[in-house]
Amino acid sequence: MERTLIILKPDAVQRGLIGALVSRFEQRGLKIVGLRLLAVSRELAHRHYAVHEGKPFFAGLIDYITSGPVVVMAAEGPNAIAVVRSTVGATRPGEAAPGTIRADYGLTVGRNLVHASDGPETAAAELDLWFGADALADYTRDVDRWILE
Repeated sequence: MERTLIILKPDAVQRGLIGALVSRFEQRGLKIVGLRLLAVSRELAHRHYAVHEGKPFFAGLIDYITSGPVVVMAAEGPNAIAVVRSTVGATRPGEAAPGTIRADYGLTVGRNLVHASDGPETAAAELDLWFGADALADYTRDVDRWILE
């Protein structure tokens, strides 16, 4: 099993898409093992986007992610990182495959609705940053026998 981080950004929250987007991940078969609604502090935003510090778009990222509440999720499943990223779609909504979240709901890269971890190391670091060591739930779902082989 693999775990990954998903952030429903302020545009998703403000547009009332929380339920629809969480449902997309659950419908793929992923198990939600962490879920939080929060206002992001500038300090947390700086830590999350540290890899982009010094780039021309960095200040805009910080301003945007702190502009309204976000929903932070931890999802679990086989190949969860790849499954989440394929469900989310390309960063630029106009380039996203039909049926992905960004193709279905997005128009611009600056309001692309969702952040998804891009690899195992990133996912581990982001999950620790947003949830901490003991905040994720371990549980068994009866439906997993119909999803997993």
